[in-house]
Amino acid sequence: MAQQLIRIMRPDDANFAGNVHGGIILKMIEEAGAIISTRHCNSQDGEPCVAALARVERTDFLSPVCIGEVANVSAEITYTSRHSVEVQVNVMSENILTGAKKVTNKATLWYVPLSLKNVNKVVEVPPIQYARKEQEEEGKKRYEEQKLDRLETKQRNGDVIFPIINPGTTGEPHTVGYSQSSLIHLVGPSDCTLLGFVHGGVTMKLMDEVAGIVAARHCKTNIVTASVDAINFHEKIKKGSVITISGRMTFTSNKSMEIEVFVDADPFVDEARERYRAVSAFFTYVSLSKEGKPLPVPQLLTETEDEKRRFEEGKGRYLQTKAKRQAQLQQAALQ
Repeated sequence: MAQQLIRIMRPDDANFAGNVHGGIILKMIEEAGAIISTRHCNSQDGEPCVAALARVERTDFLSPVCIGEVANVSAEITYTSRHSVEVQVNVMSENILTGAKKVTNKATLWYVPLSLKNVNKVVEVPPIQYARKEQEEEGKKRYEEQKLDRLETKQRNGDVIFPIINPGTTGEPHTVGYSQSSLIHLVGPSDCTLLGFVHGGVTMKLMDEVAGIVAARHCKTNIVTASVDAINFHEKIKKGSVITISGRMTFTSNKSMEIEVFVDADPFVDEARERYRAVSAFFTYVSLSKEGKPLPVPQLLTETEDEKRRFEEGKGRYLQTKAKRQAQLQQAALQ
């Protein structure tokens, strides 16, 4: 079973330099994943359900997509556990004038099926057939790894980003507070699934927008999304909630910036629950010249002990990712 989404990129999908926003691509990726997961989970007799996004693994933006190009998003289910579905998604862009094609994104998403009758009930997932036994074993290993990482992320998820009035106008440039940004959004019907909860793709698009504002304020140049670390969806966001998406710079290397983004929900409509943390992730951006060439990134100036700690943690993630990429290149060269 496979799912494809195809559409041409319009001017309102892109930044002023003509590069399509990473959030637009993430939203398309999630839409394809949600369709194929929901279809699969309703492929056998049982309780009707809708697949809800639980996690997006690290996603690299291999090449920018430009206005006028056609994005082809293809999704395939690669593993199922009793209550979750793993979907692998590839994005390819095509220049319809020249016919040139290139792979722009690869992503792994995890979904859980929620009952249409009871949104708090997770229904069972029909198993898929594997071509080889090794595929099932490899999928089970990925499932256990993401499950552990989600638990660790939730345990350290009590941090708060306090809003700053008029960021970018006060304080010293290149500090955390100077570029820190927030966006407030009222969740409407068009943002939601059949169950009345926010689409994961809508949330990711808003997160990318905030991260992009933080990066642009820091660099004062054209910026593009380079990668997104694992995005964890801790709790559902209900229609009518007000969500606050907050972003802050945590680490800079010579040519990249790491931005931490939180989504907090205030479900004050028809519910007396207090604000809660719904989603968290790290975005990585790069600075580009007018010709699209990478530019040096101004060093982040840390002022408090917490900022220094987060910088060192970000440096560790950066070095770990760099080492993994080098190992993959070496392995590819040997094959």
